[in-house]
Amino acid sequence: MASVLLIIIYIAFIGLGIPDSMFGAAWPAIYEQFQLPVSWASFVTVITAFGTILSSLFSDRLIRRFGTGRITAFSTTLTAAALLGFSISGSMLWLCLFAFPLGLGAGAIDAALNNYVALHYRATHMNFLHCFYGVGIALSPFLMSFALSEGSWRRGYATVFCIQLGIALLTIFTLPLWKKVGSAQPIQEAGGSAPGNPISLLREKQVRRACLVFFGSCGVENICNTWGSTFLVSAKGMEADRAALTMTAYFIGMAIGRFLSGLLANRLTSRQLMRIGQGIVLVAVILLLLPLPAGVSGVGLFLVGMGNGPVFPNMLHLTPRYFGVDRSQAVMGVEMAVAYVGSMVMPVLFGAVAQQLTLALFPTCLLLLYVLMMTNGLLLDRTDSGAGKKCMQTG
Repeated sequence: MASVLLIIIYIAFIGLGIPDSMFGAAWPAIYEQFQLPVSWASFVTVITAFGTILSSLFSDRLIRRFGTGRITAFSTTLTAAALLGFSISGSMLWLCLFAFPLGLGAGAIDAALNNYVALHYRATHMNFLHCFYGVGIALSPFLMSFALSEGSWRRGYATVFCIQLGIALLTIFTLPLWKKVGSAQPIQEAGGSAPGNPISLLREKQVRRACLVFFGSCGVENICNTWGSTFLVSAKGMEADRAALTMTAYFIGMAIGRFLSGLLANRLTSRQLMRIGQGIVLVAVILLLLPLPAGVSGVGLFLVGMGNGPVFPNMLHLTPRYFGVDRSQAVMGVEMAVAYVGSMVMPVLFGAVAQQLTLALFPTCLLLLYVLMMTNGLLLDRTDSGAGKKCMQTG
């Protein structure tokens, strides 16, 4: 039964990834049709991120009351409804309105399923879980490109809505499975103690250190997502089409990193996998900093994706060990909220700095975030008391 439930969780995580790259692929067609400034995309993405942060912060309270299975089913249904809303939106106002429930649903799914897998499955399953997220995030641009070739971005959203609706129905019909596996109520898993609100958790030094690891890792990931191609063109003199192709290598590197981390998780600890990945990131950043040909910078971006990819899932898997089973859901909600803040803020901040100075600061920014991530990770390990040794790892 635990293996069947894991498959359901993997499928739900595909559904989590599907909306994340859909809007970016559709926006060029949307802003032309609605005759909007191109920069207005930020309104939708910021509202979505706000909803995600909000639901992440309150995920512990909701999951303790309703259970992981019900929250997963409801949140997946909510994201499906939001995608349907996008497909029928006739103005920017409606896109912004539907962006909020899209973010709410995504944050709840993310926090709930990551904590569940961290508590009940091995590190290899956590890494493969995020590989399935990569399947979802790669699927939607492909579907949107096909819809755009047919002349309608709405058809792309309608197609993705149908997929998400199917996943939502699957999570609803399999709700009894959570009870059979014996984990319908997370309060029983966590021992029933109240772990504190997000503000009180952030006052703890260890929680702040863990959050800064997530902030640094997600900052690196999303600065590369947003500015990697522009850096190759503006600072390295690469042609735009070649730069776009090179950035594909970055995403492939991320997928390879998480896949290899999943394979090696049976032989190496999560900490060892993170340190190996962070070592690869350091080598990659050095390659980007040196005055080397553009092709070498492409290799550097591939290695950034490969090295940084395993950090997020392995940090999530270590959360019960660092903070204990009873507090892991609450801490993970805070961690993921901070991660989303890093994902949202750092690309905008770097863009503002690069506009005033130069895009050549791209590798320097990655280096600063790497130091932030690495320093806090090492401090977290030094003071780890093993509070989470009771963490259940079955399956």
